[in-house]
Amino acid sequence: MTDLLLSTRPDRSIHLATPTDVMVDVVVPVYNEQADLRPSVERLHAFLSKELPYGFRVTIADNASTDATWTEAQALAGELDHVRAVHLDAKGRGRALKAVWSASDAPVLAYMDVDLSTDLRALLPLIAPIVSGHSDLAIGTRLARSSRVVRGPKRELISRSYNLILRGALSASFSDAQCGFKAIRNEVAHDLLPLVEDDNWFFDTELLVIAQRVGLRIHEVPVDWVDDPDSRVDVVATAREDLRGVVRLLRSFAGGRIPVARLRAELGRDAEVPSTVPGVPRGMFGQLLRFGGVGVLSTLAYFVLYLGMRDLTGPQAANLVALLVTAIANTAANRRVTFGVRGSDGALRHHAGGLIAFLVGLGLTSGSLWVLHQVSPDPNRGIEVAILVLANAISTLVRFLALRQLMAHRR
Repeated sequence: MTDLLLSTRPDRSIHLATPTDVMVDVVVPVYNEQADLRPSVERLHAFLSKELPYGFRVTIADNASTDATWTEAQALAGELDHVRAVHLDAKGRGRALKAVWSASDAPVLAYMDVDLSTDLRALLPLIAPIVSGHSDLAIGTRLARSSRVVRGPKRELISRSYNLILRGALSASFSDAQCGFKAIRNEVAHDLLPLVEDDNWFFDTELLVIAQRVGLRIHEVPVDWVDDPDSRVDVVATAREDLRGVVRLLRSFAGGRIPVARLRAELGRDAEVPSTVPGVPRGMFGQLLRFGGVGVLSTLAYFVLYLGMRDLTGPQAANLVALLVTAIANTAANRRVTFGVRGSDGALRHHAGGLIAFLVGLGLTSGSLWVLHQVSPDPNRGIEVAILVLANAISTLVRFLALRQLMAHRR
């Protein structure tokens, strides 16, 4: 485990054990936040002292900051009751949460971003279902209809597209994987954390996907959220990291590296998930409806990726990457949602068939782009997208027929 240094008030023992009167341990991961740390922690501490009806502790988790963040964190731990500071020798939000959550014995473990973009009034609704035993995890969601969110259209599009990819590729049922406002039962965290490989931004998604697969209950709380204009998150790098994480999770589930069946049995969650979507007819017509739903999400994800990368890589490279990522996610989603296939049996053959269909789609879309650019070296963006829509529609039909034949052959 990453080495930890702990700072508390001088009259308290220096160790990671949490006093028994602490119900909630709120972790605030930070990296080079010397300017914002004090006002945020003082505001959070004042709110918890006044509004939270449970014993609490705020843990500042410094992720190897290179500025004066650790000094400021130590000062806050010395000045404020119920505040401690932990220093890690390596960066990574996921690494910080793993280290602090694993060492805490508070019954409820939570975390929030240091910018406090999420309205703190959502904290009690977040932890109440966990305290009561109703839920195993709880997340803030910015995508609920009752949420009030202030952020730019680019961040909004990226967030919604990412969650569409999660729904299509990993059959995620939760709506907002990336909101920095979550809580979990201590014993659940100790079961799941050893299975989570990511130490950075994909940590949240991986934890939630594994929790869902093993049958744990995830409670969602609509939140009010205001974007931090000074956010240090590299959107492009984070998106690449997240897509790599999605592919890795797909391989882990297909290869049995994550012991889903064993965990479901240990946690008493052996009930099977229905193999078809409720209310959707069976047979080829039902498959077409479900395939169409997955296809819509895949197409949206494709165009988000394509338009996001086009100006950086050029149209052909952007088309290749966007089509490959969505093809893998599309095959995984259709195995589960459209054809009701579970487990790793036949997964490699199904993905191979999906990649063959991908090559057909690549030929159609790349060929269409090539012809268009031969006719018009600098075509209108709308015409370019329209031609790609038609080419993708044809490749989608090819994909459906190929996958249906593969799944039928398996049965």
